[in-house]
Amino acid sequence: MEINENAALLVIDVQRGFEEEGFWGPRNNPEADANIAALIDAWQSGGRPVVFVRHDSTSPRSPLRTGEEGNGFKEYVEERRGKGAGAELLVTKSVNSAFYGSPDLDGWLREAGVGQLVVAGIQTNMCAETTARMGGNLGYEVFFALDATYTFDLTGPYGWTLSAEELARATAVTLHGGGFATVVRTRELVAAAAPAVG
Repeated sequence: MEINENAALLVIDVQRGFEEEGFWGPRNNPEADANIAALIDAWQSGGRPVVFVRHDSTSPRSPLRTGEEGNGFKEYVEERRGKGAGAELLVTKSVNSAFYGSPDLDGWLREAGVGQLVVAGIQTNMCAETTARMGGNLGYEVFFALDATYTFDLTGPYGWTLSAEELARATAVTLHGGGFATVVRTRELVAAAAPAVG
């Protein structure tokens, strides 16, 4: 795997409101936050661009709604903002895709000549997957850091319920098998982004 010098890391919706287990239900992948932090550190230390995406929910029940404590980034993300050697962007959105946020993510990336994206964050099968799909459709080479994402159990039509882990696997199969993105692990990305020695 080759990571370009200007590959952008998209950190999707890593917000305090996702800690409210009573609202969201059981989650998967307890290692996700440590992996997200490792990716931010690797990207910032290498001078690569990092995009922090925040979901400003318009739902009156959502812990992510504007003005609520849950709308803010988790502490480990907030303390890393503004610390990188590379470019940084804050995108706010109220829908699933970071490409439908403000400011215009696609325009910012293209102006910077970015062709590769790494997607990490919350939720695996919602905003992270939607952003990765759209990135692929827009012609970017997308790497999806599956173990740097997590999601929650979900009930759909006909009473069908899938666990968070089942949903994460479905996302991985859809993105990778469908050609939207290459599904990878955090350690692979960190190793590929490390500066060459010698």
